[in-house]
Amino acid sequence: MNDTDKKAMIARQFIAAIPHSRALDMRVDTVHSGRAELSLPYNERFVGDPESGVLHGGVVTALLDTAMGTAVVSHPQSMGGTATIDLRIDYMRSATKGQRLRAEAECYRVTRSVAFVRATAYDESDEPVAAAAGAFTVEGAKG
Repeated sequence: MNDTDKKAMIARQFIAAIPHSRALDMRVDTVHSGRAELSLPYNERFVGDPESGVLHGGVVTALLDTAMGTAVVSHPQSMGGTATIDLRIDYMRSATKGQRLRAEAECYRVTRSVAFVRATAYDESDEPVAAAAGAFTVEGAKG
């Protein structure tokens, strides 16, 4: 197993170990060298507004945060786990009722102790639902 495959396996284990990821039925769609795409199915249990059927903003936040952490864990310079230090999310619109939600994250810079990440959430359209930027801890960064 090469280093990229090992990182992908670690990232998938990272997601499986997080209780809210399991509760929200998050799925790792792709993970590779500091990039991750996660998704979750629409579920009426997570609706924030019963009249419109729109998912609660916390579900969007959880997906973005988890995708960003996964991108950090999969980065070639990252040697271990991670935790969120700072997270900013700009909500652009509501996710469409009944549609799968996905997040694409990129860890674009790693220092000795901090990783910088950006991510975007989408439903089944190409129009962003939300965008995020954050800083995450890095255990034992190499390089």
